Amino acid sequence: MRGPVCIFTLLLASTLTIAQDYPRKDVNLQNLVDEILAVQSEDLNYEDLYENFAQLLSNPADLNLVTQEQLQALFFLSESQIQSILTYRDEAGPFVSVYELQTVNGINRDTFLKLAPFVTVNDLSKGFNQSLWRRILQENNNYLVLRYDRTLEEKKGYQESTPPGSRYAGSPDRLYSRFRTSRPGDFSIGITMEKDAGEKNKWDPSRQQYGADFLSFHAQVLNKRKIKNLILGDYQAQFGQGLILGSAFGIGKSAEAVTTIRRPNIGFMPYTSLYEAGYFRGAAMSLSLNKKVTLHGMFSYRGRDGNMNEDSTTDNTLISSITYTGLHRTASEIVNRNILQEKNIASVINYKNKSLDAGFILHYTEFNFPIVKSPTVYNQFYFQGSRNTNGGIFLNYTYRNFAFFSEVAHTFNQGVALTAGIIGSLTASLDISLHYRKFDRNYQSFYSNALAERSTPQNESGIYWGWKYVVNRKYSFSGYFDLFKFPWLRYRSYSPSEGSEWLLRFNYKPSRNILLFVQATQENKVRNHATESNVYLTAPGIKRNYWINLDYVATPIISFKTRAQFNTYEVGTSTTHGMVVLQDVTLSFRKFTFSGRYALIDTDDYDNRLYVYEKDVWLAFTFPAYYGVGIKNYLLFQYAVSKKIDVWLRWGYERYTDRETIGSGGETIAGNTQNDLRFQTRIRF
Repeated sequence: MRGPVCIFTLLLASTLTIAQDYPRKDVNLQNLVDEILAVQSEDLNYEDLYENFAQLLSNPADLNLVTQEQLQALFFLSESQIQSILTYRDEAGPFVSVYELQTVNGINRDTFLKLAPFVTVNDLSKGFNQSLWRRILQENNNYLVLRYDRTLEEKKGYQESTPPGSRYAGSPDRLYSRFRTSRPGDFSIGITMEKDAGEKNKWDPSRQQYGADFLSFHAQVLNKRKIKNLILGDYQAQFGQGLILGSAFGIGKSAEAVTTIRRPNIGFMPYTSLYEAGYFRGAAMSLSLNKKVTLHGMFSYRGRDGNMNEDSTTDNTLISSITYTGLHRTASEIVNRNILQEKNIASVINYKNKSLDAGFILHYTEFNFPIVKSPTVYNQFYFQGSRNTNGGIFLNYTYRNFAFFSEVAHTFNQGVALTAGIIGSLTASLDISLHYRKFDRNYQSFYSNALAERSTPQNESGIYWGWKYVVNRKYSFSGYFDLFKFPWLRYRSYSPSEGSEWLLRFNYKPSRNILLFVQATQENKVRNHATESNVYLTAPGIKRNYWINLDYVATPIISFKTRAQFNTYEVGTSTTHGMVVLQDVTLSFRKFTFSGRYALIDTDDYDNRLYVYEKDVWLAFTFPAYYGVGIKNYLLFQYAVSKKIDVWLRWGYERYTDRETIGSGGETIAGNTQNDLRFQTRIRF
């Protein structure tokens, strides 16, 4: 029995027609980003993370097909809330409307408003009995995005006076286009093309360039008898806890201190981001052997950018490092484009029942040229050679409102990595998490994304404790404490070291229209410190960061965001500071939305940089590092021309008083101001 409340909800839904979708709009991801990406780190791929959230919004999961892992990938649902949704579906039958979520135990109004844009309810009686080709042709969940942006000031790389080797080959225009059509649980087809500023479009199949400098394509079918998932083209892989195969569905330490430490075991996903390094190209398939066992397999072959050297003794080609910028503007960048050919083969066997999810992973990587790094003491355990093989096992177990997760991996003939944790709901108000990790200094993996202090799981051990306490609808607290150790040397720390990090956050929401949060973080991590005699010693580097933020929806038309962020950084006997104060305003009318920001910046150095999310056009992500002394503003206009066409125009402006130039190298602007324009249109079919 669903109960009287549920009956009322269904009656309401029926007035809107059965399986009526939640009225979707372009959801403002800013508040969600503030919650989940509250900890600032240069090691975190913010663009990929945002892209994944944006794609989840544009391709919502069917509530009647959604898996536990897909709900975990949203990160803002507690374990008890996830189990409540799945239990409700098992006991009450298929959802008939997204609004029915409001009758699920533990899903309050705020959670419903967060979750609803990411899910849908499809009418299973329509369309699935038709051929795949006909379903693709009839699908209305599709769009074409065209984008143009440019910096108005001339940069050094485009000037005739710049030496030919450093001069950019292409125009300062950045061009982007994307087409995608999809149906949750059925299929997805997409193509993305991009030319970065300074790059040149050309046709060169020998260097894997077909017009646009970056071209990405995927075709996916789902749930076709034994074939649960088949992707041709570009894709990501997320298995276990990401020690071997991890995509951008991993956030790490954040103000969502409980749920973000676990990686969802969601398998293969189409790749749609503009980040040109973190994906596979080829084919991937998930085959259901029976109701509980799934076999996953993948093959990938693609070019990678690398710095090429010649061995003077053997005349053999060597790669000193893989580059990840994806920029091909200068002669050297063009030469290094796709110089390294990478082959990946992986297989995963996965057993899953209602409470247990376990599997075995085997991953092999091969390069056409060996990677040989410049010898230093700290990097002697980094990968060297042309082949690497990893094997591992993972186990996830759910019991009521608690979830245990773990993975152990081994680089053949090298080191071992272990990660394990537990999250759960002690009460309806209190969620906790506990996590342990230990990575040998010679563990080596190219596509890992496990919870770690460093960007890769290597040369580290640590223990993490997180919690979230919801007092009532108005008050909530969250925080974490992380204690870590580096047994061997690392970059910018030429001695074994240890450190710690903590976060405390207080949320106050007295009404639907007001949200206030205060946050404090501190990181204590050893780094090199130059003395007066130019001898490098190590000393604790202590970074403290403080936020105070107020969101206020004055009327349905106008809303405000006011924020102040402060930094201090201590290393040795030196203490430096940083500050950003900003004011956002948003005006929303029927077809028109205006957003603007005025920000004051005052930081002593780059160590005190502050990352601040900026609103941008749809599917674009801006999360720059604010540093220096000056102002940084933007204006963003969105206009719905019709139900099928939307246009955006964004102007960004920054001016500094502590410098006479902006940027470095080819990106140098002679002057202290910079203007950026971006135009985008989206067409739905």
